[in-house]
Amino acid sequence: MKPPRERAACRLLAAIALAATLVGAPALAAPAKWNVARGNRPWRAAALAALKARGDDNSLATAALIDHGTDALALAGRAAQLAPDDPAIAWINLRVCAQSPGCDIRGDATELRWLDPDNSAAWLPTLAAAMSNRDSVQTDHVLAHMARGADVDFYWNAIVVRMFDSLRAVANHVPGRAIDSDAAILAVVEHLAAAQIIPPLSPLIDACRATKADSQRRMSCTTIAHLLERADTVDAQYAGFSIGRRLTPFESREFYALGERRRVLAWRVATAARFGKPLLPWLKSAHARWRIARMRTLARQEDVILAVLRDHGMPLDPPPPPPPCYDSSVNADAGAAVPAGSAAGSAAA
Repeated sequence: MKPPRERAACRLLAAIALAATLVGAPALAAPAKWNVARGNRPWRAAALAALKARGDDNSLATAALIDHGTDALALAGRAAQLAPDDPAIAWINLRVCAQSPGCDIRGDATELRWLDPDNSAAWLPTLAAAMSNRDSVQTDHVLAHMARGADVDFYWNAIVVRMFDSLRAVANHVPGRAIDSDAAILAVVEHLAAAQIIPPLSPLIDACRATKADSQRRMSCTTIAHLLERADTVDAQYAGFSIGRRLTPFESREFYALGERRRVLAWRVATAARFGKPLLPWLKSAHARWRIARMRTLARQEDVILAVLRDHGMPLDPPPPPPPCYDSSVNADAGAAVPAGSAAGSAAA
């Protein structure tokens, strides 16, 4: 049997490895700038006026995401009219409607499903309404439709790029220092997009939590979890891993595989975040432009993260986790070594 000090060291290493999988969020270019911008009402008013004056679909959609008042719906609707075949604009229109009291999402959700029929995300507002009404029949119906999709796409990269370009075009008309650099603009855009573009996933998680074995809902949720695991945002991927592990037999091979994939993603996010804040302040805007250039050509957040790692010569996968700590004692019945921290190991000791 291992000495107590050695067993304690093993447990500490295991705890550190577990904590490492839970660390990390995408780095933002200039969070301090965002704090200034969020509380700067003259900045927002000037930006809205300039964006409305430009009048193109991307400018109006950006204005709708900045405006928290009653004009947001009208701005998003005008943007959708100018770009009737653009799924990203349709998604913005749907999200603004979903966040506006009294707005009926059904028409906008149907429009997006026509434009992008393979995108299961178009059903999320409808699912949220069904869960809010405690309508289990409608919930099962929506989950079945979502399971027939091919992906879960919030158009994150595309929308961030469009918002960045729109705000950059009007930055000279905005007083103060709220969006006076590319780094500041990207910080504002990413915070706005995170709050407005990514829908709450808790209704989906709750719907998939209440599933019975071999039920249609469980099969739908299992398929949706697989779609989420390769979604275009890291948050959606995490939700997919969470749902998948909940629907997978505990300690099965797939259960551990999902945990490992989440650990790898968390490591990638945390490692890329280390390069998200250049050491020299005057390089922040150059780094922001580099990220925007990657987002123009890549579809997912994780793709940009991988590009950051490659650009800095980093490995794409983390080192393997430390092996479990085993006692040298042998279980008399099984004839094999057992983990030191397990109940069987304690009994053998």
